[in-house]
Amino acid sequence: MEQIKTVFFLALLSVLFVFIGYYFGGPNGMLIAFLLAAGMNFYAYYYSDKHVLSSYNAVEITNRRHLIYQITQKLAYKANLPMPKVYIIPDDMPNAFATGRNHQHAAVAVTQGLMDLLNEKEIEGVIAHELSHVRHYDILIGTIAAVFAGAIAMIANMMQFSAMFGGNDRQNSNPLVMIILAIVLPLAAAIIQMTVSRSREYLADEGAAKLVGDASGLQSALSKLENYAKRGEIHNATEQTAHMFIINPFSGKDVKFSELFRTHPTTEDRIARLEELKSQL
Repeated sequence: MEQIKTVFFLALLSVLFVFIGYYFGGPNGMLIAFLLAAGMNFYAYYYSDKHVLSSYNAVEITNRRHLIYQITQKLAYKANLPMPKVYIIPDDMPNAFATGRNHQHAAVAVTQGLMDLLNEKEIEGVIAHELSHVRHYDILIGTIAAVFAGAIAMIANMMQFSAMFGGNDRQNSNPLVMIILAIVLPLAAAIIQMTVSRSREYLADEGAAKLVGDASGLQSALSKLENYAKRGEIHNATEQTAHMFIINPFSGKDVKFSELFRTHPTTEDRIARLEELKSQL
């Protein structure tokens, strides 16, 4: 089912690119947009994880005695998953995410700040959360969404520039339409991220609690991470990849309509749901 969702997701975004290409360049523009979309689909599927990890300067952990490596190895074995690659992001803001295209090509990344802030039980809850994303193939859809959201944002910026300075020479082009699209496209990117992330965070929290056998570690970790996220932002963090993190890295930002376009459920709601799950565990 998740593979079908991914194919549909890629096809929908490809159609969007082709439509924009036709509007700006006619049949030739449509052909160029189709080739571009095909290239982006290929890149997003095979290399988007490397792109995201590189953008955050993540360094792979190869030392099997490292605490993060050992916790990940133990939980991956318990979840019947192949051992993912493990990365450290050299940033003092505590956070984490998972990426990759399938179980065999997965990666878990945590920041140095997370390692410094959380105790072993809390780290275990965070890693279990990320492995739950891996198990349900959330990482593929989330990483692809990050790549396409970035591309959509870039197109929107180009359209705004073109509308302002009259860069579009097509006779049937309407500057008003260009301005509308320039506004709508970023909203579409935000909706894509919101749709991808919200429900999956609840499921990953539940999966983590069941994998560990206890919800309290993840509850405590979420509370600490949320408090620290309000104090600053991860270096190189972008709105396009915010939905991938366990806690929104822009929690401290005062953004209008933040509730409407929130990429994560509120941390209070997540902790409350975990509290309800304790009786089942």
